[in-house]
Amino acid sequence: MKCVIIDDEPLAVELLEDFVRKVDSLELINTFNNAIDAVSFINQNSIDLIFLDIQMPHFSGIDFLNTIEKKPLVIFTTAYSDYAVEGFNLGAVDYLVKPIPFHRFLKSVVRAQQVLNPSTNIQAISESTTAPELEQDFMFVRAEYENVKMNFADILFIEGLKDYVKIYTTDNKFTLTLISLIKLENLLSSKGFSRIHRSYIINIKHVKSIQKNKVLISDKRIPISESYKNTFFEKINL
Repeated sequence: MKCVIIDDEPLAVELLEDFVRKVDSLELINTFNNAIDAVSFINQNSIDLIFLDIQMPHFSGIDFLNTIEKKPLVIFTTAYSDYAVEGFNLGAVDYLVKPIPFHRFLKSVVRAQQVLNPSTNIQAISESTTAPELEQDFMFVRAEYENVKMNFADILFIEGLKDYVKIYTTDNKFTLTLISLIKLENLLSSKGFSRIHRSYIINIKHVKSIQKNKVLISDKRIPISESYKNTFFEKINL
């Protein structure tokens, strides 16, 4: 399928480009950082599928869809779930909420393939991916009004603060985001991270030293609780 990406967030475009490259059945034709520039291109070219952000300045994804003459298949990509019903009413194939995991992206692509060609072999599409999701070395988290790319290698540790978490990075900064520590633990446990306390997940590769009940990362001493100690010590072969 020939596809284009329309999104005003550069990091979101970068993520989608990476996902598209992993699926052999997709061919990326162009990307746009605003919907206005994309109108004439879509009307003048044969495109099968658009990955379309909804919330864009001046000209939204919904305005765009109502403007173009040729209407390819559309998968909405947005940080807000509020527009889901309107999106499906406009005939969208699917509606992806950022940050988008690869398995959810692939499910949308399969759905689009089936709409375009009902005889599509679903298993063949899945097997044609050139890299599995487990190889992804970054994630996107919502911080204020943008989705911030976080490379796993740059994360020192994560601190839970009730409904929010602080993600501390090697540049001596932190990102505050609304996500549960349990969700991050499930995501990061296979990426070299370990939960060592009800309030902390650490990146093992950044540990400088380990005491009986503490680890030292950068200049921060982080407690190891009894309930997590055995699992953590087993992971690092202590």
